[in-house]
Amino acid sequence: MPLTRSFRETIKEQLADQDFRREFLREAVGNMVSGDLETAKSVLREYINGTLGFIALGEALSKSPKSLMRMLSPQGNPHARNLFEMVAHLQKIEGAVLEVSIASAA
Repeated sequence: MPLTRSFRETIKEQLADQDFRREFLREAVGNMVSGDLETAKSVLREYINGTLGFIALGEALSKSPKSLMRMLSPQGNPHARNLFEMVAHLQKIEGAVLEVSIASAA
């Protein structure tokens, strides 16, 4: 189901807040780690669209912006290397370090 313009605009406005941006990025990585790649790609796509954009990300990673967009599309099948390279760069520009911890399953 395509997202409405109002939803995207709302997310873009909220991404102006640093705490929200960091939590949004954490959510994307959390979904990756838990095996929900489709949600992770969707959240990353919205994060990138609402922050630096695919053109700037492509330049930073020496990759085509269209290739990055395809990777994060619902049909995209990104390599782990590309995803982690992307997340590493996003952490760097965010000035944040995401950490993984182990918790007991309830």
